[in-house]
Amino acid sequence: MLRAIEWIVLGIGSAAAIFYGVRRHRPARTGPWLLLAGAIVASAAGDVLTALNRPGVADVCFYAMFVLVACSLLQLTRIGAILVDRARLIDLLAFACSTLLVVWVFVIGDAGQIGNISGAYVIGALLLLAVVARVLVAVGRNLSAALLVIGAVGVLVSDILQPLWPGRLSESGFVVLYLAWGGAALHPSMVRLTEPAVPRPSPWRGRWAALLGISVATPPVVLLIEAVHGTVGDGVVIAVAGAITLLLAITRLTDSVTLNGQALTRERGLRQASTALVAAADTPAVDKAVRAAIAQLMPPGAIRSTVFAIDDRHLTLEAVPGPEAGPPPRSWWIEDADHDYATLVCPLWLEPLVVARPSGGALILVGRRDTLTATRDTLEVLAGQAALALDRISLVEAVGRRDSDLYLRAVIRNSADIMAVIDKDRRIRYTSPSLRELLGADDLPPLATLDDLVHPDDRNQLRQAFRSSGDGVVFCSLLRADDSQVLVEATYRDLREDRLVQGFVVTMRAFTQGHDPDEQLPPRDNLDELPSRVNRRSARHKFRY
Repeated sequence: MLRAIEWIVLGIGSAAAIFYGVRRHRPARTGPWLLLAGAIVASAAGDVLTALNRPGVADVCFYAMFVLVACSLLQLTRIGAILVDRARLIDLLAFACSTLLVVWVFVIGDAGQIGNISGAYVIGALLLLAVVARVLVAVGRNLSAALLVIGAVGVLVSDILQPLWPGRLSESGFVVLYLAWGGAALHPSMVRLTEPAVPRPSPWRGRWAALLGISVATPPVVLLIEAVHGTVGDGVVIAVAGAITLLLAITRLTDSVTLNGQALTRERGLRQASTALVAAADTPAVDKAVRAAIAQLMPPGAIRSTVFAIDDRHLTLEAVPGPEAGPPPRSWWIEDADHDYATLVCPLWLEPLVVARPSGGALILVGRRDTLTATRDTLEVLAGQAALALDRISLVEAVGRRDSDLYLRAVIRNSADIMAVIDKDRRIRYTSPSLRELLGADDLPPLATLDDLVHPDDRNQLRQAFRSSGDGVVFCSLLRADDSQVLVEATYRDLREDRLVQGFVVTMRAFTQGHDPDEQLPPRDNLDELPSRVNRRSARHKFRY
């Protein structure tokens, strides 16, 4: 009775340690650890029943423990977990199962014992040790995985020694199991065992396919051999081994089909996104194409929010990694308060074309960590295509602006009108070359204003015109370099609110160039708009006759 209480304390303590570790460290997947806690409880129940001399029910608990441990390890090794490619593990497990079937039928025999040692327990412990060892190899230096291996070794040693030398010493391996697996859940490294990883399917090799084929064919061959030699004495064992190997083969095939389907979906989504991005003519079209691609590539509900920022100044989540971090990363993570979710930032940078669009930007996705991890490479490619589309649009706009500037410059240079852009403070920002020719000056003085070019009698009228909002026409006299004057009609447009101009656009036309001054004056009904200088000239001309 005292021994049963000890097993109850060990089992409950180990299971409680697993629950506490899951609650404290919050791994990406809690299912494998909860199944492991269930296996601990089942093993403790079996040990308690053994101590109470009920071996039949105890065997059921031990078998349930192996099933729960197998389900837990399958969760740890499924696609997207730390073991990114479990194909080799499935092949090895199928081969080990078929090999152990041969050993059971032709070595152990109908009794199911090797001496006093239970063959079923030894086979289960060997398979358990093989799986946890494969997890340790996949994760590398990890104390939690090492403790899982130590616990599996303890089970194997006790399964062999306990029937031979019953006692506390031979049962110490089960104590090691409880302590090691409870400690594995308490250590922070347990989080790495369920962290999502990018699947990297291994290339198809014929020897692994042959190994899996031999494993699947072994149970029927063993059954055929027993049938040829007489009665089939191990039908149940052969059926169980055949079912296990067939299940492993189906799992292997399902993984391959799943990976192939995911690859085809990503390829189709990227192809359609590339077509839409090539046809995009502006930034909103690029944004729409990227969001449509994400909706197609991601499963429903996996993404919380998507931000498509075309300027680094819009990024408020986290600063871009500095140059000391090495070459610019293709993506990086931002941790979320909820461990199941994370933020993936894919920068919209292309180093050769950084001059075309130096503002940068990023594609920011907030969603489930496992989904973002599995599709990280695809999202990086999508962000690169979006960056290429944005750079192409920027280059096309730059070339269009250059061609427009060249066209406008050629038109202005050969136009009879004079064009100028005046700032809000009436400083001259731009003038056509014909103004310098009209004034007879090589160049205008730096920071010159329109008042510097206009006759003093007309400056007040010009100030009033530019002080009021709206468009209009004024007549004024410009001062030439030889102190002579030229009368011009200045048509101005108020574009101070325009984002590109932010000033007045003035078009001037000379009245006295190449014609008689009398023929260039405005009509009679516009005499009230003439500057005082023109009025005085008109008065002198009338009194002359």
